[in-house]
Amino acid sequence: MTERGTALRPETQDSTTPELPASIVASVTAALAEDVGSGDVTAALISPTTAGRGLVISRDDGVFCGRPWVDEVARRFDGGIAVAWNVADGDDIRAGQALFELHGQARAILTAERTVLNFAQLLCATATQTRRFLDLVKGTACQLLDTRKTIPGLRLAQKYAVRCGGGRNHRLGLFDAYLIKENHIAAAGPIGEAVRQARRRGDGMTVEVEVESLPELQEALDAGAVHILLDNFPIAEIREAVALARGRAKLEASGGIGEERIRTVAQTGVDYISLGALTKNVRPLDLSMRFTLSGKSG
Repeated sequence: MTERGTALRPETQDSTTPELPASIVASVTAALAEDVGSGDVTAALISPTTAGRGLVISRDDGVFCGRPWVDEVARRFDGGIAVAWNVADGDDIRAGQALFELHGQARAILTAERTVLNFAQLLCATATQTRRFLDLVKGTACQLLDTRKTIPGLRLAQKYAVRCGGGRNHRLGLFDAYLIKENHIAAAGPIGEAVRQARRRGDGMTVEVEVESLPELQEALDAGAVHILLDNFPIAEIREAVALARGRAKLEASGGIGEERIRTVAQTGVDYISLGALTKNVRPLDLSMRFTLSGKSG
């Protein structure tokens, strides 16, 4: 225990904790560092022997996500916080529903509260947004993809949340797939040459080409591209593109696709729709914690 409130464990795993992905440990470490800093001065007003219970409820309908991050935050407090779960990631949740409870040292629970809620609210929002768009294309064969338009430092967390909502992940970053866009073509040469350069590297990564017109689509097909992104195509041209590419390449539509247009785009026969809105245009679910005393800890 420190004079300035609750003591935090270091970010390394202990022998009793299942191994967590490094990204979860890193994001929780960063979040606690910016919030707790040198110590929670307000929590220091509470006796270290006082125990409490924090019940987290949702005030919105949605899809739950964030359990590994909540568990890691709880694990990081020396005072001891136990988490009792009522939901799993990917579960539908309703307004007024009790999601989980935090039990243990009162000052630890109150110090952890905002970090726990920040992770859960954001990841629930991402999963919920994904499910909302997925429902709009239900009955079509089109699959929804996320993009790299994520909150800095939380890309893997948000991409996990997209999967919890029923979507699929596009590339994680600039390192795991090629996406040859307009500016790359301007710098590396015509579409055909850029595709050939990518293939000559022999790394087996997916090579995707972004096109902005039907002539560029034809050029990409002639170059042997098998995954092509249609950027801001009108509906009529998307239909033409689907006919041109049938049996030759997978098509992904992107750009200017909102709730009012997404089903029409999906019905054209494109294989994928990628949406930055899944991760960047999210409103955090309204979650709150109700705290009560439960006696003495330790």
